[in-house]
This record gives sequence, structure tokens and C-alpha cells, in this order.
Amino acid sequence: MNVSSHDNVSITLTSRDNFNAAVTKNLIVLALGLTINYINGILIHTFNKHQVFYVNPRYILFIHLVVNDMIQLTVSITLFIVSYIFHKINVPLCCLLIPLAAFTTENTPLNLALMAVECYIAVCLPLRHAVLCTVKKTYILIGFIWVAVSMSILPDLFVMLATEPREFFYSNIFCDRKILFRNPLTIKKTNVSYIVLLVIVWLTLLYTYFNILFVAKAADGDAKKARNTILLHGFQLLLCMLTYIYPPLKKALFEWFPKHYTNSRFVCYIIITILPRFVSPIVYGLRDQTFRRYLKQYFLCTRSKAELMACVSARPPRLSSPLLEAEASECPVAEAPIPAI
Repeated sequence: MNVSSHDNVSITLTSRDNFNAAVTKNLIVLALGLTINYINGILIHTFNKHQVFYVNPRYILFIHLVVNDMIQLTVSITLFIVSYIFHKINVPLCCLLIPLAAFTTENTPLNLALMAVECYIAVCLPLRHAVLCTVKKTYILIGFIWVAVSMSILPDLFVMLATEPREFFYSNIFCDRKILFRNPLTIKKTNVSYIVLLVIVWLTLLYTYFNILFVAKAADGDAKKARNTILLHGFQLLLCMLTYIYPPLKKALFEWFPKHYTNSRFVCYIIITILPRFVSPIVYGLRDQTFRRYLKQYFLCTRSKAELMACVSARPPRLSSPLLEAEASECPVAEAPIPAI
């Protein structure tokens, strides 16, 4: 085990919460996780129920981000609770949780970059939007995201399987990526891949933002919304970047606040892990007029069974054409600039 892994374990062992503090923190994390996943679940339900969403590449990318956040949040909270209850778990189980958490963590920046590119095409190349941004191409790009991320994570797993002794796989460890994948070359490769990933995503966001900014100066309200959306992508990416500085931040907190290390670490966990997952449904889901209208209708229609039947009977029939339904929902068609989420 390398030095950083020893440091992580020693810090954890010397800084444990008492029973009441541990129960309180776990309940807070669990409550936040259930609340965010409930909101995300409603967004996914709304997406699946209305054709105007699942024929629009923008909403497909958005809902992929939501599903990705749900998986990441569920795995992260599971690891958080397990670290309090069992502290250490067997290596095979950790081999299932850590790669899944790594997949969903690295998917987020790439998904944000694709959403920014889609906004750029809709605003700056509106006549080519229908050709460049199709449902089929969107799903292909989502598949490409998972393949690209797997090329970064699976080698770590293969190196571990090839280099670790058999006894390691029968042992119990504190489930952390740098403790599971403890080969020094693997850690260096991970750091380099993080840097390359973030540089690519930041260059994409900056390029799309400044191009949309020039169009926004010409006056279009949709372009200004798209510019604000790119800024929100940048804000969420900044929150995602905090994940990569979390390990050294924990060591710094232990040196700066040794008496309050567990509390400061818990606050950082909420800000770095929970808060970014809260941004997507609130900012992108509720901010979008079409989504907000359907969500309001959904909440009003679920107050009671009688009200539900009345709302369903009052709802207009589904239009046979996705184009007509997009027009009826006040969502511009592909040939025109599409309002930003």
C-alpha cells in the first residue's frame, strides 16, 4: 500500500464520531439522498410519459445526466453508510462499488460538455440543428461517453487483478479508490486522466460560451438563455472538480482542524458530493418552462384520485406527430433556435 493510502487509513482510524453524531450524520445524508433521488425520479417519470421530451436530444442528454446523478448519489451514500456501520468491507464488494462510482463521476463532465455543444448548435447553427442533433446520434454519443470512461477505469481494475496477491482479495479494506487501486502507476494514470478530461471539457465550455455570447449581443432572448445555461454548466463543473481535490482536502482538514476534523469532513462531503447532484434537477429541470409546466401538472394531478381522474380527462389527447406536440408545448422545433434549459 502506498503512502497516501496509509495516510487515508490512519486519519480515518484516529477520527471516529461518537454514536449520536454518527446516527445524526447518516440520517442527514440519507434524507438528502432520498429527497434528491425522489425529485430525480419524478423528472424521469415526466420524461418517459411525454413524447415532447424523449424525441428531443437536449432532454435526452439532460435525463442521462439525471440518471447518472442518481446512480452516483446512491453508490456514494451506500459507501458513506457502510463506512460507519462496518468501516471495512471485503475487496470483491468494494470492486463493484468503486468502479460504478468512478464511472458516474467521470460521466458528468462529458455529459455537460455535450449539453453545451448542443446549445451552441441550436443557437449558432440553427438551420443545421435538425441534421446534427438527432435522437439516434444523441444515444450514440451517450454510448461513446461510457466507452471513453471505461477506457480510463477498466485498466485500473485489470492492473489490480494482475498485480495484487490472492490474499488481498480475501481481505477487508476501507473502501476508497486509492486504497483499492493502490498501484503507484495507477494513481498517476488516474490523476493524468482527470487533468486531460477537465481540460477538454473546460475548452469546450469556453468555446461554446464565447460563441453564444457573440450571438447574444445581437439580441436574441434564446441566445441569452443559452449563454446563462453554459454558465450553469461551468458552475456545475466547478462543483464536480471539487471531487478530485477531496482526498488532499481531507488531509489538510486533519492538519488544520484536528479537534473538529469529523465535522469539517462531513460538511465537505455534503458540499462536494451531495450539492452537485442537487443542481441538475433544480437548475435544469425546474428552470425549463416545458418541464416546469408538466411537473406542475403532475403534482396537481396526484393530490387525490378524484383530482387525478379529472386532470386526465381534461388533458388534451396526445398528438400523433412529435413536431405538432412540440409546437403545442411551446417548445420550438429543431429548425429554430431552441430555448436553453
